[in-house]
Amino acid sequence: MRACSAASALDGVRNSNDPCALGATRRHNINSASKSAGRKRGGVAAARDRNQARGCSCCCNTDDGVTSRRDVLLLGSAFVAATALPAAAEPADERPQEGDFLVRTDGPPTPLGPGDISAPQVIAWPMDPATKTVRDGSRLNKVLLVRLDPATLEQPTLARAADGVVGYSAICPHAGCEVTGWQADQLMLECPCHNSRYNPREAAAIVDGPTMRALASLPLKIVDGKLAVAKPFIGRLGVVSS
Repeated sequence: MRACSAASALDGVRNSNDPCALGATRRHNINSASKSAGRKRGGVAAARDRNQARGCSCCCNTDDGVTSRRDVLLLGSAFVAATALPAAAEPADERPQEGDFLVRTDGPPTPLGPGDISAPQVIAWPMDPATKTVRDGSRLNKVLLVRLDPATLEQPTLARAADGVVGYSAICPHAGCEVTGWQADQLMLECPCHNSRYNPREAAAIVDGPTMRALASLPLKIVDGKLAVAKPFIGRLGVVSS
């Protein structure tokens, strides 16, 4: 193999058939690419230094822009996830909690005892005993209270009762009316809107009418002589969708 002189290499740049020319061309291209990459890296580094000097902590200046786009997408996803989270419920909107007392919806927020349930039924709100917050932010929190002879209660109603007082959702699942009717001769709860009837001695089971679901039960207990919630509602609340 013949050695390439500097002169032939330079002259060979113009002669593509000369192997010395080909070697010189490749070296020339490699050197040019290295210088271009160095300038690019230097420019990116300089831009990054300028941003840091200005106090910019973003990742908008990167070697190829991929990191920047990925960071933007991640930030966008995090924002969407944060805005999609449900807002924390207000205390007055929360469902009855264990230990809540019960107060009349049409009177002062005074905790009710078993002896206060003398009418056929009493409609009550749950109340946080610590903060005195009445949970009246949703009508689905309305509780229907009935006092019956414990000897007439079937299971599991007897286990959920407190001194003969049973608690149910006051909202009829058929159309959302309040169950304010009472048939004294049969000891039946009745919705005045469409005459759905429920048996309070058997977990508010359906007797007749257009309703498709029994009233949700609210287990009760006695705390310091007052009626209190023993457990959350058992059963679904609200209207049954047709």
